[in-house]
Amino acid sequence: MLKKSVTATLMACGIAALTTAMPASAQDVTLRVHHFLPPGAPVPANFITPWAQKIEEESDGRIAVEVHSAMSLGGTPPTLIDQVTDGVVDIVWTLAGYTPGRFPKAEVFDLPFIAAGAEPTSRAAWRFYEEHLTEELEGIRPIALHVHGPGVFHMGAPAVESLEDLDGRTVRGPTRMITRLLERLGATPVGMPVPQVPEALSRNVIEGTVIPWEVTLSLRVPELVGTHTEFAGDRSFYTTFFMFAMNRESYDDLPDDLKEVIDANSGYETSGWVGRVMDEGDAPAREVAVERENTIVQIEGEELERWQEAAQSVVDDWIAEMEERGIDGQQLIDDLTAMIDEELE
Repeated sequence: MLKKSVTATLMACGIAALTTAMPASAQDVTLRVHHFLPPGAPVPANFITPWAQKIEEESDGRIAVEVHSAMSLGGTPPTLIDQVTDGVVDIVWTLAGYTPGRFPKAEVFDLPFIAAGAEPTSRAAWRFYEEHLTEELEGIRPIALHVHGPGVFHMGAPAVESLEDLDGRTVRGPTRMITRLLERLGATPVGMPVPQVPEALSRNVIEGTVIPWEVTLSLRVPELVGTHTEFAGDRSFYTTFFMFAMNRESYDDLPDDLKEVIDANSGYETSGWVGRVMDEGDAPAREVAVERENTIVQIEGEELERWQEAAQSVVDDWIAEMEERGIDGQQLIDDLTAMIDEELE
């Protein structure tokens, strides 16, 4: 939570009542950010740390930002959302899908062959939030909402070149919808947060994983598997929905001029920034796999159509589930698709 150093000093002196007379400019605060990846991974290195530095600079040092990586403050990745809603920390970076059923409308981003590149889809994500997710995310104050780049299979041999090559193989999935997708495609899905992937691969708990290229370096995936399967076309095999979000009370407790600093570094453009970091992280990570002479396969043409047809039942079932909850899932898909198309223009 917020640490108000001047207020704390006055209270220690027994004159807390004077704090109401203190000007806003005398309030210094520290925001603690907690996330699940090592500090050198693309988003921590190229978004979270620069964002923190930007906040400190634009507040003239009145806001300090402490970034705690790799769950160093305790807990597991699925507990991050509770850590921020409960005020254990001020800001978290996490996946909505780490807590299945909690953000049902946000699952639309996890559906197959809907998302485009990370930057345009992340810009669309903020617009989609403003139109459809404000109630669902009312327990937090979003700073950025985004997705990663196209999902890729990273597998031990043999490579996945057709649907049949996936049959019965154990593959890690990040969220409820994506593990369901893997199952419908014939795999044996294993749900787990991404930090567990390297150990699971090295111990042969799983044969492979679906993740975007950008995170493979920090997880050492090209060293642990020898094949990678990409998908052609202008729509991703899958992506997933991330939240960089602040505790409501931490935000509300800020004086107005410091709220303006947070506001200026939140929203549509900030979401696009994270998406761009995701997109830019894909190419150098892929190049490492190329340099290692790993096998890289691309699903395209008629084979791609087979995958899309096999994946459609996941979309249909989700729409039916949403209908049971009184949510128009088809409308959410239509609106998101239209927003992404607009961002691509």
